Amino acid sequence: MSTVYLTHFNQAYRHARHYLGFVESDLDARLERHKSGHGARLMQVVAEAEISWQCVRTWQGDRKLERWLKRKKAAPTLCPVCAGAAANNRANFKKVVK
Repeated sequence: MSTVYLTHFNQAYRHARHYLGFVESDLDARLERHKSGHGARLMQVVAEAEISWQCVRTWQGDRKLERWLKRKKAAPTLCPVCAGAAANNRANFKKVVK
């Protein structure tokens, strides 16, 4: 069963706050490889910079879905952590404007 997954970095690495990835079978094993600094280059440098991250969302899908999501550059809008922060920022902005 193929899975597309979204990770959220708890601190930005340069411009990056997210990583969208794809795995054919074992998601847990893939995430462990990322934590140990193996796999995608972005995840390697995030591990080297000692930035913590979490897998925040998964979808059942193939590489076509992963590519489509990456082309849309929609990771921040798909991330529940960022969506919660954005909603909180909007609420605080409304309080200041009143």
